[in-house]
Amino acid sequence: MKHNRLSIVACVALAFAIAACGNNNAEPAETTQDNQQQPETVQLQDLSNRTQMGAKLFITPQPALMIGTYDENGNPDVMMAAWGGQCDGNQVCFRLSPHRTTTNLLKTKEFTLAFATQRDIAQSDYFGMVSANDVPDKVAKAGFTVTKSANINAPIINEYPLTVECRVVEIMERKDGGCFVIGEVVNTIADPSILTDGKIDLDKLQPVVFDAASVSYRSVGSSVAKAWGAGSVFSQPQQ
Repeated sequence: MKHNRLSIVACVALAFAIAACGNNNAEPAETTQDNQQQPETVQLQDLSNRTQMGAKLFITPQPALMIGTYDENGNPDVMMAAWGGQCDGNQVCFRLSPHRTTTNLLKTKEFTLAFATQRDIAQSDYFGMVSANDVPDKVAKAGFTVTKSANINAPIINEYPLTVECRVVEIMERKDGGCFVIGEVVNTIADPSILTDGKIDLDKLQPVVFDAASVSYRSVGSSVAKAWGAGSVFSQPQQ
């Protein structure tokens, strides 16, 4: 780990409920009529000037999150995942399909979260394309290096400037081999190069987001308004 990194205890806003990118073959957790009520058929009604697209879910943009774990032999693994969110003041939650990461989490109960950026999008995308089951040394193959976290049993990928260290507080295994995970943030570490006045600066971090509609990565744009401030114009007394 670079010695010039700062340690920042923080609650990190993610956006989760994560299933892994690139895995569209997972079976549903419940498949029998005895355990799952069949959804009611809805007769869709036309709406003027709108296009009906059916039961398609496009929550976009989504984060491009890099989940770091160790396997039982201490080999580091990183995968990209796209769906998720913060579920409490210092907790994140996500759902994973069957992956090497899933197996590792069930054993170690600890992980790191980093964020794909414009500078490393090729390597980050590679981590989402290739399984450690097939390429155990995929982190090294991408030219990335690892430092073991001093706080948890999980790898810190040195090339990612922002990393969140987490411990699993609840994990629910699914019949499809995947799991639903709730993790508690232990610590956040940031390279000084992405900080402004001690705070994470997205203009410097340059994170990318996953666009599910076009199946592509997009850059995060500039700030457009102050949160909990822009709407105050509607609270002003009428003239």
